[in-house]
Amino acid sequence: MNERMATLPPAFFSVGGSSFSQFLAAYSPDALPAFHPSASGNLDAPHGTTIVAMTFDGGVLMAGDRRATMGNLIAQRDIDKVFPSDDFSCIGIAGSAGIAIEIVKLFQVELEHYEKIEGSPLSLNGKANRLAALIRSNLGLAMQGLAVLPIFAGFEANLGRLFSFDVTGGRYDEVGYHAVGSGSAFARGALKKSYRENFNRDEAILASLGALYDAAEEDSSTGGLDLARRIFPGISIVTANGYQRVPDAETATFAEQIIASRMTKPDGPIAPLV
Repeated sequence: MNERMATLPPAFFSVGGSSFSQFLAAYSPDALPAFHPSASGNLDAPHGTTIVAMTFDGGVLMAGDRRATMGNLIAQRDIDKVFPSDDFSCIGIAGSAGIAIEIVKLFQVELEHYEKIEGSPLSLNGKANRLAALIRSNLGLAMQGLAVLPIFAGFEANLGRLFSFDVTGGRYDEVGYHAVGSGSAFARGALKKSYRENFNRDEAILASLGALYDAAEEDSSTGGLDLARRIFPGISIVTANGYQRVPDAETATFAEQIIASRMTKPDGPIAPLV
């Protein structure tokens, strides 16, 4: 053990702050997204698309379609876009898939590092601020077309909260529901008509699948409910009991209900006029 410790650089034994990304910037800046080689011209890089999130009675839900596109081509049909960030929060990605996944991994380590150094987890506001700083560090690449736009959700003090961001690292609190990605306008439009604050867990799952179904109807970059390949959106839920990924088999059951209902109502449920 002592021999192994002797091989570590002095930076690992100096007193520092609770931010892992700041430590990495000082010790190995090339490992951060902001220090990737500069992009030039148009890059054919896979992009993740639509993520929806909402609060419900007792928790928050986040769901993402599974399609990644590269220009007019489908790069991958079953990519995961929703990840746990720690025990009581989750993050969904839209934008340049490779960079987004790298930022997610760095964010996960950032939260774990803080908890180990300070002995307690960051507050939900603190987590959102740390994520905003990571997005801001990617601004150079965002200006070259490799933008990352995550959505962040968590549960704290018996309250579910949603946060959205812009490419400059601006952080915004969202109320009730939100969506990001190429199909987000259509998904938000669907949720605007169907969302209720007192949704239970199952109703929230159905509403998220319905919103992604509507987004896929209008946006070619958003993957729908693929019965033939058994590929369905990835759904995560955070409650007072912590983070949970909804099992694919359960998601498939809800997806089949949505598709069955659209056989008789292709445009989905009708909202009341008043």
